[in-house]
Amino acid sequence: MSAKPSPKRVFDASKPERALRARADLREGFAQWRLAAALAWGDIKHRYRGSVLGPFWVTLTTAAMVVALGFFYSHIMRVEPGTFFPWLAISLILWGMVSQSVTDGADCFASAEAVIRQIPLPFTVHVLRCVFRNLLVATHNLPLIVVVMLIFDVSPGLGLLAFVPGLLLFLCNAFSVAFFLGMICARFRDIPPIISSLMQLCFFVTPIIWLPELLGDRAVWLLLNPFNSIMETMRAPLLGRPLDPQVWLSALGFTAALLGLALAFFTRFRGRIAFWV
Repeated sequence: MSAKPSPKRVFDASKPERALRARADLREGFAQWRLAAALAWGDIKHRYRGSVLGPFWVTLTTAAMVVALGFFYSHIMRVEPGTFFPWLAISLILWGMVSQSVTDGADCFASAEAVIRQIPLPFTVHVLRCVFRNLLVATHNLPLIVVVMLIFDVSPGLGLLAFVPGLLLFLCNAFSVAFFLGMICARFRDIPPIISSLMQLCFFVTPIIWLPELLGDRAVWLLLNPFNSIMETMRAPLLGRPLDPQVWLSALGFTAALLGLALAFFTRFRGRIAFWV
């Protein structure tokens, strides 16, 4: 006997099954992570085409900022250079990762307009492409961290292993930010400049070029700063500093809230992204 053909699935416009389609998009998108990685690598090659140093220009810029700001602010704040330079170098590198993930994530879908309109790829692929692209750029600054550790004799020891869960937490946030801001900025094109201005403000209110110890008892308010909490989960292991459990709780709370918000928006507005771009 011949097998019965499987019945065709009929989609009812009154029952869009948004949650089902969103889960299918995520599942298919993560299954095509190799495609997202290849597209991200192509973006890096295209961005620095014709450049001699390529993304290592970012490394040289960061190194120049560390040297200039390190001598200047260590003198102003009267902090030992051996303490301030490692803090500043690692903080600037991590902030570069965070800031680039936010600003680039805001352009996640808008920059992939041509692909979205022509090829039926899961939207998750474009988000993973953005995350991989920023991660590749960030890896070029890793040698700078090693150099600073060797110069100032920073030895994190086995505590360095705690950097891995902090990095995974950051990647989860970068994924959520790209999903959420990517949709918002695809709909409202005047929001990306606002985000860039807000990131400049967050740079000064986050302990990057200044130490949190300078706040004294008021340092507890830094738990309300999501950028500081996410960065500290990676920064503390690199500096060999003990990580406050409250910082982890704060980081996990912000991550869960952002991920839930991004998935809720994606479930509700997934079908409109192609029209917004």
